[in-house]
Amino acid sequence: MDRAELAAFLRSRRERISPADVGLPAGSRRRTPGLRREEVAQLAYISTEYYTRLEQARGPRPSREVLTGLARALRLTDAERDHLHLLAGAPPGPPPGPSREVRQSILDLVHRLPQSAAFVTSAMMEVLAWNDLAAALMEDFSALPRRERNLARRAFLGPHTEGRRLYGVSDADAFARHAARRLRTAAARYPDDPEVAALIRELLDGSEEFARLWALHEVDVTPTLRKTFQHPLVGPVTVNCDALDLADRDQQVVIYTAVPGSPAEEALRLLSVIGTQSMDAPR
Repeated sequence: MDRAELAAFLRSRRERISPADVGLPAGSRRRTPGLRREEVAQLAYISTEYYTRLEQARGPRPSREVLTGLARALRLTDAERDHLHLLAGAPPGPPPGPSREVRQSILDLVHRLPQSAAFVTSAMMEVLAWNDLAAALMEDFSALPRRERNLARRAFLGPHTEGRRLYGVSDADAFARHAARRLRTAAARYPDDPEVAALIRELLDGSEEFARLWALHEVDVTPTLRKTFQHPLVGPVTVNCDALDLADRDQQVVIYTAVPGSPAEEALRLLSVIGTQSMDAPR
């Protein structure tokens, strides 16, 4: 345990967080930047005396539970969380759950692809970010509550609008198998995450197909390179499918593009104009 470096690291992370970041009033008598020590202690569910000793390089080695509380209170990134554990002499365990934070550079990339439908998914198949064309081709994710943006839940539990499973995509059955494999990997990678466990229980209880696929214990992910969407307004749209892995966040950027000069390219161009405002088909 490197007490001096741990103390300096905790102090630097505390000073960069404003009270508003964690829902606390700023007040008018703050003499130091960031949070007060007692506020960090409160957020981490430890005593102020104990946290003060850590920042003064006098504290005992913190437990994993304390480190988890500090990482949450100080809003550490995954890399910072690992660094905190290493400074405390406790090698980091698996991340507590799939990351939902998308890097700004990836958000910029997704929105700078106006001729492609692009979106970002988490390890548990939740759509985290998307561009306008992805919303027009699939659905307006911004109009959905967070839990309904999960593609695995959509694939196995619906809704299946007008008999069209998963937006009428041609590889819906293959995608369902792919989703079960991705969730199998997520369950092994995040064994203590309650959201991953709850999603898997929900799918096991609600879908015989998922239960059958889950029992296969498959983890290999075979990419689909081309698929066709049966869109309610513009008809069939055949796209090439590429998935870019973001290993540091355990996320994927999925990009759908049409062959230049094809009817699908014209359909995507039309969808980029229509957007989601004229999508009157029931979901």
